[in-house]
Parts: sequence; structure tokens; C-alpha cells
Amino acid sequence: MTDQPGRPDDDAQERLPAPRPSSAPVPASRFSAPPSARRNDLTPERTGRIVRQSANARWLGFLAVVIVSLFVIGYYFYELGLPGGLTESRLEAAASEQQVVSVERGYNIYQANCAQCHGANGEGGKGPTLNRQDKLYAHLNPDYLGNILHVGGRYACGDPNSIMPIWANTGNPPGPLNYKQIEDVIAFIRAEKGTGPYRVMDPSLFEPVINPDTGEEETFEGWVDPNYAPAPDSTPYPACWTDEFTAASASPGASGSPGAGGSPGASGTVVDESALNIQFVIAELQVPSDTPFTIKFENNDAGIPHNIDIKDASGGDLFVGEIFPGVATKEYSIPALATGTYNFLCTVHPNMVGTIVAGG
Repeated sequence: MTDQPGRPDDDAQERLPAPRPSSAPVPASRFSAPPSARRNDLTPERTGRIVRQSANARWLGFLAVVIVSLFVIGYYFYELGLPGGLTESRLEAAASEQQVVSVERGYNIYQANCAQCHGANGEGGKGPTLNRQDKLYAHLNPDYLGNILHVGGRYACGDPNSIMPIWANTGNPPGPLNYKQIEDVIAFIRAEKGTGPYRVMDPSLFEPVINPDTGEEETFEGWVDPNYAPAPDSTPYPACWTDEFTAASASPGASGSPGAGGSPGASGTVVDESALNIQFVIAELQVPSDTPFTIKFENNDAGIPHNIDIKDASGGDLFVGEIFPGVATKEYSIPALATGTYNFLCTVHPNMVGTIVAGG
């Protein structure tokens, strides 16, 4: 067969691929494992192994269920506490810790912003006292304190020019304290006695302040006495804080203690005392024993109420003078005192103290 131009292709079929003859498949095994591995019958040994494996699986499942159940029960009591109050729940413990931190932060906020008017211990000054139990019992409740701090003194007295400013930064005009600081200062004022002592914390580092003399942490206690109960015939405290000064000035011997008064004494012995910057100027007064005498008391703190309250050895009242705001002068007629030393203080500001030496 040749391919020459012009020659007809008579043998075209001979140039196609020739068909291959069919062949039978070569037999091959589908498994490479030995025939013994492909046995389907169960021998006693194999049956025993299956049973043992099934029992072990059940035991593992049972142990897993027991462990998970014990964990759930333990976590339940960890969250809610053991029955009978044996342990405190985690949430209650966290809330107690947060309350302590809030009181300690509120102490610093109070000292930085409130003490200048209300006193370092709530004893009062330009503003009213805050640490009195009759006020803390119901009058100075958290809602009232929150409203005062958000609105200012006008909330209590309706005076837009009240010296009590707006402290909350949501007020109008806005004050310097945010909502958390407001909550902290209220927590400090409402802290109960016996829940401390609380630590005095450094305002910038919030680390305990160490007393350089004792080397121990400085602490403070709350003001609210949880066991206090007002007298049956007591009346609600006046809403306007300025009424406190008005009532104190208008009612001599407001505490009802013996010896209260403000009129000149019959004795010719007159001793001078004065108050300035919320302190008694003369720390020790010399008076005759067994003879009535007069204390001429000058209050030189403008707008701040003071008086003289003389105590006996047990802390009881021997004489409670009329409370009056400065600048003013009053003469107290003091009954005869036996020979000895007596302490006196200001009822409004208990940190103002002095001594009277009778017959010294």
C-alpha cells in the first residue's frame, strides 16, 4: 500500500486500528488479610472479650455521670452556699466585698468634698450634722441623699441659692461626681457600725494608709447604729436642713439634759471661752469648786452653731448650754461643781473638746 497523489484509496479499511481480541479477567483476591481474620463466627474467647469491653464502657459511663453530678452539686452549693448558713454564697460574698470597697471609696470622696461643711466625722459645721442617729434612722435615707446630691440644697429647702451645691454630673449645672461616686458616698454615710472596721485607702493608689506612729493600717467605723430606735413620742426630722439651726437656737437645752440654760449666773465668777475654726480657743478652764459660776462663750464661727456641754466622769450631762450660731455671745449659768476635772464639748461638733478644773 502506497500513498501516491492521485491514486484512489481502495484499502482505507486496512489503515484503521485492528480490534483487540477479548480476554478473561485475571482472578484476584479482594482482601489482603489472611482468611482467619475474615471469619464471622464468634468463639467463646472473642465473645468474652466483647462482654468485658462492654462492661468497661458501662463503668466508664457511670463514673463520668457520677463525676459530672458531683461537680454540678458542688458548684450549686458554691454559688448558693451550704444549707443552714454554713457558708456564704459566692454572689453574696462578692456583693459584700463590693460594698466594703464602695464604703472605703466613699470615705475618700466625702473627705475631699463634704467634710469642709459637714465635718470630718459628720459632726456638722457650715452644713448640718450627718452622724446623728435620729437623722440617720429615717431622714438621711439613700433616696433622700441621692436627691440632695443630684439637685442640691434646693431639694430640701427650696432655696436656689442654697450653699449645698449640685454634686452629680447629670445635674443642672453639672457637678463633679459621676453616678458611681454618688453611690459610694451614700454607701459611706449609710455604713453600719459593726460591719467594719473599714480601711482608710490612699486616694490615688487605693492602698491602705499606714499610721506612721503605730505602723498599722488606719481604719474607720460606720455611723449608722442598727440597734437605734427613736423615742415613742419623737417627731419626724424636719425636711429643711436650715430648720436644724433655727430649732437649736430657739430651744435652750434642746437635749433636755439637766442644767441647760443661757442666762447670766448669780455668781460673780465669770470665765471666758470662745470658739474659732470649729475649735475651743481655751482648752482648760479654771473655776471654783462647790460654787456656781458663769461661762461667757463667744462663738466666732460665722453661721456655725456651737454650745458647751459639760460631762461627768461617766459621760453623762451635767450642763448643756443653748446651741447658737456665730458670730454671737452667750453667758451660761453653771451649777456648782465638786472638786475635780470635767470634760466639755460642743454638742454639734463632738470633736471640739476642753476640760474644766474645779477647785484646782
